[in-house]
Amino acid sequence: MDSEFSTSGFSDALVILGAAGLVIPAFARLRISPIIGFILIGVLVGPAGLGSMSAAYPWLNYITISDAHRIEPFAELGIVLLLFSIGLELSLRRLWSMRRLVFGVGAAELIGCALIIGIGLRMMGQGIPGSIGLGLALALSSTAIVLPLVGTQSAVGRASLGMLLFEDVALVPIVFALGAMSPSATAGVGPLLGTLVLGGAVAVGMLFGGRLLLPVLFAQAARTKNPEIFLAACLLVVIVASMVTSAIGFSAVLGALIAGIVIAETEYRGEVEVITAPFRGLGLGIFLITVGMSVNLRQLVANWESVLAALFAVLAVKAVITAALLRLNGSRTGVAAETGLLMASPSETTLIVLGSATAAQLIQPETAAFWQIVTALGLTVTPLLGKLGRLAGRRIDQRSDTELGEALRQGGAGKVVIVGFGRVGRIVADMLARHDRDYVAVDSDADSVRIGRSQGLPVLFGDVARGVLFERLKVGQPSAVVLTMDDPVLVNRLTKRLRAAFPDIPIIARARDTAQAATLYKSGASQAVPEALEASLLIAETVLVDLGVPMGPVIASIHEKRDELRGQIKEEANLEEKPRLGSRRLRDAT
Repeated sequence: MDSEFSTSGFSDALVILGAAGLVIPAFARLRISPIIGFILIGVLVGPAGLGSMSAAYPWLNYITISDAHRIEPFAELGIVLLLFSIGLELSLRRLWSMRRLVFGVGAAELIGCALIIGIGLRMMGQGIPGSIGLGLALALSSTAIVLPLVGTQSAVGRASLGMLLFEDVALVPIVFALGAMSPSATAGVGPLLGTLVLGGAVAVGMLFGGRLLLPVLFAQAARTKNPEIFLAACLLVVIVASMVTSAIGFSAVLGALIAGIVIAETEYRGEVEVITAPFRGLGLGIFLITVGMSVNLRQLVANWESVLAALFAVLAVKAVITAALLRLNGSRTGVAAETGLLMASPSETTLIVLGSATAAQLIQPETAAFWQIVTALGLTVTPLLGKLGRLAGRRIDQRSDTELGEALRQGGAGKVVIVGFGRVGRIVADMLARHDRDYVAVDSDADSVRIGRSQGLPVLFGDVARGVLFERLKVGQPSAVVLTMDDPVLVNRLTKRLRAAFPDIPIIARARDTAQAATLYKSGASQAVPEALEASLLIAETVLVDLGVPMGPVIASIHEKRDELRGQIKEEANLEEKPRLGSRRLRDAT
C-alpha cells in the first residue's frame, strides 16, 4: 500500500502544493521572484535531483516528482490559461493598431536573432540544417515569463507583446520547416501552405463566431448565479478553442489567445479574468517546475563553462538585436534597452523546437540536451534580466530626461508648453500656430512624436512628470502650460506640481466632466475645460445657427453661458478665492 501511494500522483500533488503554499511565499519574503523559486524546486525535486536518489531512499518519493511526464498536461493547461488571460487584455482594435510591431519588428527580431545565432553555430562546426534549427529555437522568447513580469499596458509590455505574438504564430511554420528539412522527409511545402490557410480560416471563424456565441453562453451561465457553472463555462471555452487549433496543427496556446481576445469584447471580461486567476497562477507554477526538472545537474556541473558561455552569447545577441530594432522603430532608448534584456532569454517553446529538430535528425540528442540546459538556465535568469533592464532603462531615461530638459529650457522660454500631442493637443497646436503663438509640445508616445517631427512640428519625446524635466521647464519659464491628456489622475497630479512650480502662469487642463473640472480648479488650474460641457455648447451653437439666428448674438450667448457654467463649477469646487489668472486669456499671457 505504501509503495502504491508513494508512486501515485498524491506525492506529486504534495510537492506542487507545498511549493505554491510554503516555498514561494518564502522566496517572495526574500524579494526573490517566485519564477526562480518554482524552477529551482523543479531542479531540486526532479528526476535529475533528489528524485534520482528515491530508489535508495524510498521516503524521498513523498517530496519528489516520481514521474515528470505525468504533470506535463497540467503544465500545458497552465500555459493555455496564461495565454487566455493575455488575450483578455487585448482587443481586435488594439491588435490592429499593433500590426506594424507584430509583423514588422516581430518578424525582423525573430529572423535577425536566428540568423546571427545560426551563423555563430555554423562557424563552430554545427551543420547547416542543425544551425538553422538551433538558431530558430534559441531566437524564441518566453511569453509565459516575460508578460507576467511587465504586463501589456506599459511601453515595454506592448513592445514585448508584439514580438511574442509573432513568435507564437511563427511556431507552426518553424516546426513544419524543420520536419521538411529532415533527411527522411518526402513532403514538400504543400502541407505547410494548406495548414496555414486552414489555420487562418479557423482563426477568423473563431473570432467572428465567438462574438456571436460567447455572449449567449456567458449570459446563460451568469443567470444561474452559480460561480462553479460560470467557471465551467470559462474552462469549456478555453479548452475547446485550444483543441480546435491543436487539431489543425497549430499550438493550443493560439486557440486560448483567440478565446481571450473574443471574450475581451464582451461585458463578461472582468468576471472571467477574476474567476480564472487562481488556476492560471498554479498552472504557471507547474510549468516552471517542469522546466526545472529538465535540468540535468550532473551534465551542468560537468560542462558549466560551456553552458555559461553559450548562455551569455545567446543573451547578448538577442538583447542587442532586439534593442536595436526597437530603437529603429522609434522606441525611446530606455524602453529599447529594457525590452532587449527582458526578451534575451530562450523560451519554453525553444524546448518544443529542439524536440522537433531532434526528431527530424537535424541535431544529435546530446546537442539537444545541452541546449535544453541552456534554455532552462535562461528562463531562470529572466526575472534578473528584467530587473537589470529596468535599472538600465532608468539610467538611460534619466540621461534622456536631462537632454530633453535642456531642450525645454532653451526652446520653451516664453512659449506655450503643450503636454500631450494626441488628437486634442494637435488641435490646440494648430490654433496656436494659426494665431502666430510659439509653442513646444511634449509627449511620451513615440509614434505621435515621430509623426509630428516628420511634419516639422516642435514636438519632443519625454514625460514632464519626471523631476528633471520639471526643473528644466521651471528655468525656461513658459508663458502657459496646456494639459491635454485623457487621464484624470495624471492631469490632476501634474496640475498640482505645475501650480507649485509656476505660481503666475496660466495652466489650462482638459477634464472629462464638470466633477473633474472642479477637482482641477482645487488643484490650481487657471481654466479646466470639461469635454461634456464644450460638446453641449457646440451642439447648441450649431442648432441656433441652423435655425437662422444671427451668428454674432449666438457666439455672444455661448460665451456668456460658458462663463456662467464655469462660475458654477468653481462654486462647486468650494474655492475661497478664484484660481490665479482665472479670468486671463491665453493671448494675455504671451
